[in-house]
Amino acid sequence: MDSLYVLVVAGAMTAGFVQGLSGFGFGMVAMSFWAWTVDPRLAAAMAVFGSLTGQLLAAFTVRRGFAAERLLPFVAGGLLGIPLGVKLLPHLDPLVFKACIGGLLAIWCPVMLFATRLPRIAAGGKVADGVVGAVGGIMGGIGGFTGVIPTLWCTLRRFDRDVQRSVIQNFNLSMLAVTMASYIYAGVVTRDMLPLFAVIVPAMLVPTLVGTRIYAGISDAAFRRIVLGLLTASGVALLVSSVPKLLA
Repeated sequence: MDSLYVLVVAGAMTAGFVQGLSGFGFGMVAMSFWAWTVDPRLAAAMAVFGSLTGQLLAAFTVRRGFAAERLLPFVAGGLLGIPLGVKLLPHLDPLVFKACIGGLLAIWCPVMLFATRLPRIAAGGKVADGVVGAVGGIMGGIGGFTGVIPTLWCTLRRFDRDVQRSVIQNFNLSMLAVTMASYIYAGVVTRDMLPLFAVIVPAMLVPTLVGTRIYAGISDAAFRRIVLGLLTASGVALLVSSVPKLLA
């Protein structure tokens, strides 16, 4: 099998499992595999497609904690942010792209490891939630990272576990559907990408369903620490491979 397909399958399987377990994270995990060698536009399109597929699967298997009043401000902000992210995507330099992904992983993942010790944020109300949703929309347009900042924000808000998962899961589903439609409209998605899309779906299907089953019946604290630790290491590796070339 071509090395590109092996890389795509490995990223999709791992990312599908993490997304099924946590309700977010497909784009981040997949990019820790794909950003090494895959063109940024292709990697972004695959990340959005895989994230959307995973969210559709999760939406039918994990439905606890839905709260529309919590969700709507995030969605409203996200819809405003997506077009900006889509416009930025074609102008990304591959090395800058790697550095940004690496920095995101290397900074955000350790923050999430210690997020339970951070103070609860109660200020800002729905306006602040909407602003966070807009940032998620921008990052979604760039590469399917819709859940990164909203997940951290919900953690700092101290939402109940099921409420937080429901908000992030449904926010991601809404944003990714719009982002994929925007990619198709803007010509980001091409016919040449379809064979890779066809590989992603079966590769992630079983791992995603396994992840949702584990979420429903077991604490994921230890697993979460392992995943975030591995992602942090991946982010550092991406920074090491890209930053020296940018500074040269």
